[in-house]
Amino acid sequence: MGKRSSILFRKPLPKEERAALRAFAKELSDKVLEGRTIVCLLSDDAHLHQLNKEFLGHDFPTDVLSFPSGETGELGELAISLQRASEQAIEQGHTLLEELKILMLHGALHLSGMDHEKDGGEMKRLETKWRKALDLPAGLIERSRR
Repeated sequence: MGKRSSILFRKPLPKEERAALRAFAKELSDKVLEGRTIVCLLSDDAHLHQLNKEFLGHDFPTDVLSFPSGETGELGELAISLQRASEQAIEQGHTLLEELKILMLHGALHLSGMDHEKDGGEMKRLETKWRKALDLPAGLIERSRR
């Protein structure tokens, strides 16, 4: 059996949501990432703020960060703020689980080498395609351009 994607829960989530996110990580790996794996850390604003400042020089918290690995099988790591995801879910009128999946998809596309700030809409088109295929609400790129 090959390596599989994993999720690290630094903050507690109900058992059903943890199981759903693990299943979604497998689905992302199988369908979107062509079998490549990711590691996803679910943490809080303070931790994402620290990571954002340390690695990108941005002195503020954010919802999702992507850290490519450069390895063949594992694409890299994601860090997601549960606090920010919860706030965004409320703002968008959907569940925390849906927002976490949206953030995982967005981060995974970044890990696969896409950059919506520089690619002329390619990542937006792909995120929209996968969001629809995975039955998810509006993605981050769509929401930021409204």
